[in-house]
Amino acid sequence: MTPPWKDYLDSLQIKDLGEIFGTPKPVIGMVHCWPLPGAPGYTGYGMDTIIAHAVRDAQALAAGGCHGVIVENMWDIPFRSGPHVQPESIAAQAVVAHAVKAAVDLPLGINLVHNGGTALLGIAVASGAGFIRVCMFTGAGVWDAGSWDEGCAADLLRRRKELHAEHVKIFADVDKKHSVRFPGIDLATHIEWTRFFGADALIISGRMTGDAPDLAKVRQARALAGDRPILLGSGTDEQNIAAFMEVADGVIVGSSIKADSAIANPVDVERVRRFVRAASGR
Repeated sequence: MTPPWKDYLDSLQIKDLGEIFGTPKPVIGMVHCWPLPGAPGYTGYGMDTIIAHAVRDAQALAAGGCHGVIVENMWDIPFRSGPHVQPESIAAQAVVAHAVKAAVDLPLGINLVHNGGTALLGIAVASGAGFIRVCMFTGAGVWDAGSWDEGCAADLLRRRKELHAEHVKIFADVDKKHSVRFPGIDLATHIEWTRFFGADALIISGRMTGDAPDLAKVRQARALAGDRPILLGSGTDEQNIAAFMEVADGVIVGSSIKADSAIANPVDVERVRRFVRAASGR
């Protein structure tokens, strides 16, 4: 007989992505915030400008047929890691995400780069988001800016319980882009650890933003993931997405649906429409 505590933990897990997005293979579009206050690229243009651009991109994603959106501090470069993300950035991102939620009727996710952990959860709770992308849920490694980081699962899950926020689901990266894993943490090990600690879905990406993972790596991840959904986390476009979606359970897309496929540009609604059609095999 399964003990009640295990039944409780199992009840928190989603069974498939359709529970959140209303479709078994969702396309989730990225809302890349302009540099937030405190970032080197921020020039004092104020929150209204940041919100306006974020809402405009979210509306384009919705009009193009995306099934969900993720609000991310993409342009807070160079990124801080883990607990070193500053309070002004956290507060600003929560304000932007709340505005996006009010503007589009789509499931809302949050990503705080790099590996926001409990701060990421705080943004989700404040904005009303239903899921978060956690860059390093388990394991350890070095980020592109040179900072050492480690998995945040222990603190994140305890904080989620304290905040009565178990409705916020965890999409966890394995072998995350922009980082190098500690030696010995191969894909199989990282997936095993991430599943064991209760991630709802796993994300597979390439080396950097805009780089696609090898299809063989995605197939390997799908075989290792068991009952957990697999999402593509970088590098997909309307030419390669059909092949990837034969293996994966969903996709997070950003770069290729921007005007001229330039990541700093606004979302192009026609590119979104073409991508969504390609992802669905139409």
